[in-house]
Amino acid sequence: MESNTVAAALAPPRAGRRPGLAAVRWLTTTDHKTIGTLYLVTSFAFFCIGGVMALFMRAELARPGTQIMSNEQFNQAFTMHGTIMLLMFATPLFAGFTNWIMPLQIGAPDVAFPRLNMFAYWLYLFGSLIAVGGFLTPQGAADFGWFAYSPLSDAVRSPGIG
Repeated sequence: MESNTVAAALAPPRAGRRPGLAAVRWLTTTDHKTIGTLYLVTSFAFFCIGGVMALFMRAELARPGTQIMSNEQFNQAFTMHGTIMLLMFATPLFAGFTNWIMPLQIGAPDVAFPRLNMFAYWLYLFGSLIAVGGFLTPQGAADFGWFAYSPLSDAVRSPGIG
């Protein structure tokens, strides 16, 4: 009985969990699996944003006339939906799976440049937030269409293009 008390008294005190330690550890990590998870979670969040835009567009096209969006807002949603789904969801999803799986497949302990890997994630996140944040400006988000294909690229449907 006494040996347990002595061992407990000699043991170093446990470091208490600080409230923001987990968030700081996730946001400053260089572990490839954690960075891959950040890519996957963020790309899924942008998938949800792009999906909501798709629902708004389908609701607008359900009946003739303007229901929930003006023509300009529809063009903005159309452009940003394509941009989000391609550049903010599909491409980073591939990067997330690559970060997670590739080092494990080749038996590497980590990626070659882990800090650069994390920096690339931060560039992706902030660039995407700036692009989506265009909806909060008075002029609205980008509205130039997606790939400028006909018939949506003519002067009637896209009056703002060059």
